[in-house]
Amino acid sequence: QVQLVESGGGLVQAGGSLRLSCAASGRTFNNYAMAWFRQVPGKEREFVAAVSGSGGSTNYVDAVKGRFTISRDNAKNRVYLQMNSLKPEDTAIYYCAAAQARRINIFVRESTYDYWGQGTQVTVSS
Repeated sequence: QVQLVESGGGLVQAGGSLRLSCAASGRTFNNYAMAWFRQVPGKEREFVAAVSGSGGSTNYVDAVKGRFTISRDNAKNRVYLQMNSLKPEDTAIYYCAAAQARRINIFVRESTYDYWGQGTQVTVSS
């Protein structure tokens, strides 16, 4: 079992930055691929970024490439999402997710992830 707790959301002006953090319980954090998803009310949850257990592989949705960076600190059981050049369309609830996997694996499908945090709101004003 893995418990995930997100933090770092808030209100920011367009062009600004935020850093989301996700703290995970457990002693085998590097055996989990991690990802960030986001959801706008009334729309389906969408993939944002993922990182392998080793941290060596990452993947991003096209809409955030070059602006967002996912990273992890396995010693601290944390995964981060650095969000720069934020746009109003980035406004959403952001969720951290975990999937037990080999350390080289990376996943983009929501259904692959077994564990989810409660979400943190990110609001970007124009």
